[in-house]
Parts: sequence; C-alpha cells; structure tokens
Amino acid sequence: GSPEERGVVAAASYEARKHNIRSAMPMRTAMSICPQLIRVPPRFGRYREISRQIIDIFLELTPLVEPLSLDEAFLDISMQSSWGSVYNIARCLKVKVKEQTGLVISIGGGSSKTVAKVSSQLSKPNGLLLIKPGEEQVFLAPLGVGILSGIGPKTAEILHGQNITTLGDLSASNNSWLRQAFGKRGPELKKRARGLDHSKVTPNRETKSVSAEVTMAQDVGEEVEIAERIEQLSLGVASRLQRNKLAGKTITIKLRLADFTTITRQRTLPTPTSDPEVITTVACNLLRQELKPGHSFRLVGVGVTGFEGLQ
Repeated sequence: GSPEERGVVAAASYEARKHNIRSAMPMRTAMSICPQLIRVPPRFGRYREISRQIIDIFLELTPLVEPLSLDEAFLDISMQSSWGSVYNIARCLKVKVKEQTGLVISIGGGSSKTVAKVSSQLSKPNGLLLIKPGEEQVFLAPLGVGILSGIGPKTAEILHGQNITTLGDLSASNNSWLRQAFGKRGPELKKRARGLDHSKVTPNRETKSVSAEVTMAQDVGEEVEIAERIEQLSLGVASRLQRNKLAGKTITIKLRLADFTTITRQRTLPTPTSDPEVITTVACNLLRQELKPGHSFRLVGVGVTGFEGLQ
C-alpha cells in the first residue's frame, strides 16, 4: 500500500526482513525504518495463477492436497511412499516446481500436520527439513512457543507469564491451568507441542466465512460515509456468497477506531441469507450502535458466517 495513505506491508522479502520490515506493518513506518525500501504493487491475479499451477503439480503426486493460502499447502503422501523414499520425493518436487514456475519452495515433513508446518517454517527459504517418526518431541522441545500455529502474541504473553517459553515447557505444563487459561484449546496446544496431532489432510476445505474490509485513507466519523462503505462491502460479500452457492445466518461487522481499538458486533438471523439488501441493512443497524460522539473509524469490515448451502 501507499505510505502517503494507510497502506500496510502485504509481504516482506527476506532482504527486507533483515531491516525489521514485517507483514502488516504500516507502509509509512516501513519506509521510515528503511528509506531505500523498494515498494512493489501487488498482482493478486498473477499470484492466484501461479498458486493454481503449483497446486496442480502437487496433485500429480497425491490427491490429498489441502491448500492453506496462496503459498502454502499440506500434502499427504503416506499412501504413495514409505519413509525411506520421502526425501527423494520431496527433493524431486522442489526441482519440478522450480523447472515449471521458476520459483523455489520450502518443504517440511513429519508424521503430523503440526510437525510438518513447523519444520517448513524452519526450512525457509528454499529448504527441506524432514523429521523422522519418533523424533518429534526432541525436535519441538527447544523451540519457542510462538512457532506453534494457534499461539499468537496474546497467548504467548500469557504463557511467558508462567515461564512457559518453549514447546518443551508447554508439553510439561499443567492441564488444569491450561484449561483454565485457554479452555479446551489449552490441552490441545499441549498435545501439539508434543507433536501429537491426528488431524487429517483435507482437500477442498469447507468455507466457514466470507468477509471483506477496507482501511480508509482518513478517519471517518460521518454515518453517511461509513454506511456507504458498509454497503459496498456488503455487495461484495453477497456476490461471493451467491457465486459459491452459500448463505449464512450470522452477519458481523468489524470496526477499528482511530486509536486502533477494534470492535466486532454480530447478529444471527432466523434463516440464512445471501441477499445484499439484508446484509447491508443488518450491518448498518449494527454500525449505528457504535456511532457515538467522538468516535471516528479507520477501518470497517463486513462478514457472513453460519453457512448453509443454497438449494
């Protein structure tokens, strides 16, 4: 995004990261940290095209491919190979992607999705790291808790407050405290810290939400202007719902104030909808609850969840 407005860093190259540039950082901040930074406009259409090409290469190896994003996916090759042949398969996959797309990929492998994801993170850039069955706990134990998916800054802060800084610490922590602090997610995090993850690679994962948001160039406090943004976002969300033959019962708005306070409000309808007028009306009604004197907004978003397929 533009540093003159409110653009943020969508992605940072490894060269930029050496200067402490990170994704989601305000572009203005990034440019002040590193004035020689080269800003490249995104080309999402091209990214999607290349992503599909790489996924097609994966599908030649196994039908069990679960895309996580444009640049990340899980593959289950347990039916295609034994552990002894995994390294050669992974190496050949890297070569094939390079030959057909010109891009390098990092591959992490293990007996579970958790181990594979962590090893993939550690193998970047352009690496290959495979963790043998039985070596999961030795591999994970010394790593910081923040490397485990599902542990964000707030969760990490709570864990650090209990002197739980590594995955080894987490794997030895008290179940009762974990449940009290994080609910049923706590013991699940402990299991994953040990490499115990029985979730399967699931192709064509079910869509659970459709949403859109926009950061305004200037803070906005006028109801008419914010409502116009809500309507535009609602039309886009409704179009995506209808295109994917989905309808949802729960409509949510996301608001971020000028001081970066984030507010979410939602309403659940008696029947699912993909009607843009319904989504707009509900979203605007939710918005009015937060239009208070002195409130101005830098970001607004609209989302729909609680899906049922359209007949």
